[in-house]
Amino acid sequence: MKHARPTTLPELARHLKERATQGRILIALAGPPGAGKSTCAEQLAALLNGAGAAVAAVLPMDGYHLDDMILNAQGLRARKGAPSTFDVAGLGHMLQRLRLNEENEIAVPVFDRTLEIARAGARLISRDVKVLIVEGNYLLLNTPPWSALAQYFDLTVSVCAPEAQLQQRLIDRWQAAGIASSQVQAKVELNDLPNGRTVLAHSALADFVLETGPASRA
Repeated sequence: MKHARPTTLPELARHLKERATQGRILIALAGPPGAGKSTCAEQLAALLNGAGAAVAAVLPMDGYHLDDMILNAQGLRARKGAPSTFDVAGLGHMLQRLRLNEENEIAVPVFDRTLEIARAGARLISRDVKVLIVEGNYLLLNTPPWSALAQYFDLTVSVCAPEAQLQQRLIDRWQAAGIASSQVQAKVELNDLPNGRTVLAHSALADFVLETGPASRA
């Protein structure tokens, strides 16, 4: 029976450098909310770019959040961040475009947590980038429409943390964002943790598993 291989960020960086010699590769870095995905993705990119060359770049899945105007119209605003609140097809088209790598630069959207909105064209991915780290909760979901994304990834990484640790990180995140204490527990218990359980229960087995420490937040 296949098992995900435990790894560390330095080990993963060495492995990716070896694999990226033949052209661009796309990495899916997935896990539940609060597992530390964004932190790990940025740290991994920094390790790969340590020599000064822009070898790696990060594409956050959160840039494909549906706008609040749409979520309000669909009655999904309270579930923002759930699998049904993303433009999965749009993300798939972007991954295909990035995989082909036929353009000098490709502009991608990035989610602005301060404004709670996705900013179009907020990051440029150069043609010279050899390792594209795609990070997000649902990249490994084995149910449609998310399962269609698997074809674009050369390697997959699962970021893990115990649920109690996830819960505390999520509480800390919302408190730091200025959310009223009376609302924080509801957001975590009724949205974030159920989303995390969906990730854990319905994600395909990754090639590697990366356990995060207490300091990771994303």
